[in-house]
Amino acid sequence: MKRLADLHRHARAAALLTLALTAGAASVAPAWAGSPSSPASPSWVSTWQASPQAVWAPGFLFPSNVPSELRDRTVRQVARISLGGARLRIVLSNAYGRQPVAIGGATVAHSRQDRGDGAIVEGSLRAVTFGGRAAATIPPGASLLSDPVALPVPALSRVTVSVFLPEATPVRTFHWDGRQTGWIASGDQTRAPVLRTAGRSSTTARLLLTGVQVETGTAARAVAVIGDSITDGAAASLDKDRRWPDFLAARLAPQGVAVVNAGISGARLLSDGMGANALARLERDVLAQPGVRSVIVALGINDIAWPGTAFAPDARRPTLAELTAGYRQLVERARSRGVRVVGATLPPFEGALPGTPLDDYYGPEKDALRRQLNDWIRHDGAFDAVIDFDAALRDPAHPARMDARFDSGDHLHPGDEGNRAMAQAVDVGALLPQPDAARAASAGAPVRGWR
Repeated sequence: MKRLADLHRHARAAALLTLALTAGAASVAPAWAGSPSSPASPSWVSTWQASPQAVWAPGFLFPSNVPSELRDRTVRQVARISLGGARLRIVLSNAYGRQPVAIGGATVAHSRQDRGDGAIVEGSLRAVTFGGRAAATIPPGASLLSDPVALPVPALSRVTVSVFLPEATPVRTFHWDGRQTGWIASGDQTRAPVLRTAGRSSTTARLLLTGVQVETGTAARAVAVIGDSITDGAAASLDKDRRWPDFLAARLAPQGVAVVNAGISGARLLSDGMGANALARLERDVLAQPGVRSVIVALGINDIAWPGTAFAPDARRPTLAELTAGYRQLVERARSRGVRVVGATLPPFEGALPGTPLDDYYGPEKDALRRQLNDWIRHDGAFDAVIDFDAALRDPAHPARMDARFDSGDHLHPGDEGNRAMAQAVDVGALLPQPDAARAASAGAPVRGWR
């Protein structure tokens, strides 16, 4: 009997201990779980991006504008973020590398707005670490996320990121059309307020730096734009941040929403080209980005126009059914991750790229397919919402051609004013998932027709 009583006593003690541990765990869970509903929980959101591409071989139609190898060099780049935050972290990429990339050190600072040579604001320089160490290695095919950096950054401000490469590093990953001047300088100049002019060169391609994330006090949201050269800003003014996603970012930042540009010049929906096809890079460039709640899809013109040109002389043009099947696959994959999908019609392009090796980019049969695809985007209901870039940019008197007010001059890419018109054509209230829109409305925030 005594033994049985002891067993009961031990069982009661164990039960009480289990209850105490369970109650204790429940009471502390919100503090460490990072629940979005907890106002004290930090939230990381992607605020800037340059989608990685594989460096093409010599002899391609366009020069790569990057050296084949870097050694004992500092790469300094400027990025204008969309949403600000209390801390930031950077993402470096070796997505297409065949060997590890050794990082000897990195820094980040506020950019001098009054200079165009990569100069930084005095007192803002911060060291960047990776797992607590200044040096790091990026394996082949991988990316590298830094530790948080205590550098508060305002929305729509510029940051300067400097990375030192001490060892021989073949350049195999880049972003070709950065629309922003960057610099390659000799030695370790990551802490230099201004780079030395001796041994310094410039490039408009992006190297290593592929993302910037910021920490916000509440759960922040981001809109990603997956597109081609029109989204990448091919004809936007250099160093002026006048791509259409830049103008959209200026509209959304006051609402606490970031915009990340996943455009790649020459990108296509179904086929590889100057970058991986959209279905192949959707996970990396959109769905894996922290905070992304919506994606704008602005792709298809290169699928239609490349076949038969110097880009793809022997390629077959996809059918309308093949293009729409690709869109549907992209939509379903995004929705399976809770991401809202907004489709965009393809702008007019009659007479595109005159006087270039691609002056056969346009053709009446290609334009007929574009118009059929636009009709499907507008009326099929495959997307959660639609942005009509075709209607925003076309010449009312000649709908197959871009309005001269918006044309950069090559009849394919909008200029700065065309990019502004594209951003203004976006009903930003339609960008958010419906639960977010409902919450914003209940809180008294404007939802439809944000400006």
